[in-house]
Amino acid sequence: MNRLSKEKRDKLILVGILAVLAIAGLWYGVISVQRKKIEEIGKKTAEAETKLAKATNLVKNREKIETESQAVSAKLKVIETGMPSGDVYAWFIALIDQFRASSRVDIPQKSREEIVDIGVFAKFPYRAAKFTLKGSAYFHDFGKFLADFENAFPYIRVQNLELEPTTLSPTGNDDREKLSFKMEIVALTSVQPAAH
Repeated sequence: MNRLSKEKRDKLILVGILAVLAIAGLWYGVISVQRKKIEEIGKKTAEAETKLAKATNLVKNREKIETESQAVSAKLKVIETGMPSGDVYAWFIALIDQFRASSRVDIPQKSREEIVDIGVFAKFPYRAAKFTLKGSAYFHDFGKFLADFENAFPYIRVQNLELEPTTLSPTGNDDREKLSFKMEIVALTSVQPAAH
């Protein structure tokens, strides 16, 4: 075999090193940049395909969505018919007295309404009428009354409930088993506040 001279061998090694550096430069300068661009395009394509699939699904289910929307709108209209309008205080007193008639809960004190903003969503179409009730009842009777009341009216909620034991009734009977309660009832209403 031919032995290369030291000078030729050094030149050959230098050419090999330069070739490896040139290939590495091409790899990092051109190919890796192109690979990143291809990955980004792949991600964007996948996102666009997902959006397209969702849009296609919405178009396919348009009739079902419209039917559900109409059903929810009809249910909302039924609920709105039970909401207070006009004289909110008279509506509330009639509602409480009617609902309380079938229970053993005594509610002698009912405050006038206070119309307040709800503050749940921007441009929320309803306001709230807040009432304070004070009364007494046995624990089980009050619990049943409260549960039935909240379940019967989806646009009414009870808040700031305070319970205390009762010592003596006004008639002088010992009613230690009874509870005195104070609670706020908030009812959604479309009634706007009076102009000041």
